Amino acid sequence: MTTKKQKSNENTKITIDQLFNANTVRARKSVKNWQEAIRVIGQLLVEEGSVEAGYVNAMIRVVQELGPYAVLAPGIVMLHARPEDGVKEPCMGLVTLATPVNFGHTQNDPVDITLALGAVDKKSHLQALQNVAELLANPEALSDIRSAADDDALLQVIKFWTRCR
Repeated sequence: MTTKKQKSNENTKITIDQLFNANTVRARKSVKNWQEAIRVIGQLLVEEGSVEAGYVNAMIRVVQELGPYAVLAPGIVMLHARPEDGVKEPCMGLVTLATPVNFGHTQNDPVDITLALGAVDKKSHLQALQNVAELLANPEALSDIRSAADDDALLQVIKFWTRCR
């Protein structure tokens, strides 16, 4: 079985249950704006050792340069930058916000669920993205994610719904 710590190649399929752990999820974080939301989730990935600190600034730069396209659905943003911006290994984080913030999307703001992805190539993360899409498309799972009171509860919700898919 391949773990995320093993060297990835484009034929490796990484799933969300390999990426989310107690270090990469946080519930009900308080932030002042979208930039701080990116810094909070990015710092989780830095502390996990999965990305370099510059990757956090790169995610902010992507939103500044390309706009709020990463706000994929009402209340949900999927942040990322390029692998060469400092991704060391495949990674993903999820942070729910105590108070939603605006990213500037006309239809899907405000955001209360932030996800960050660090990909090392063009393909290995696609399975994890599909898993996340399935998770977030489930209204019950989405409600449980939003209502998780603390970090442990959030991780347990993700694990539960990942097993149910």
